[in-house]
Amino acid sequence: MTDLSGKQRRHLRSLANTLKATVQVGREGLSAGVLGSLEAEFAHRELVKVSVNPNAETPARELATDLAKAAGATWVQTLGRTIVLYRPADPPEIALP
Repeated sequence: MTDLSGKQRRHLRSLANTLKATVQVGREGLSAGVLGSLEAEFAHRELVKVSVNPNAETPARELATDLAKAAGATWVQTLGRTIVLYRPADPPEIALP
């Protein structure tokens, strides 16, 4: 996925504001179960919020880049222990500015 412009990232952050975290990363960090859950969420929506357990071995900021690479998605935001990822569907449902 290509990099997003600041305006596009801002638009996606505003859309993600009302979403709830649907994928949880546990203490073991990036695992096959987490990747499976992430793929299942991306099958239904383009914007996914991920919650990281406070006891996770890897900090959320570092985990965000690994999750994005593994899922073929683009990192949008990390706020505290919450990560927002974007992967456009075919055809895209979210119109980016």
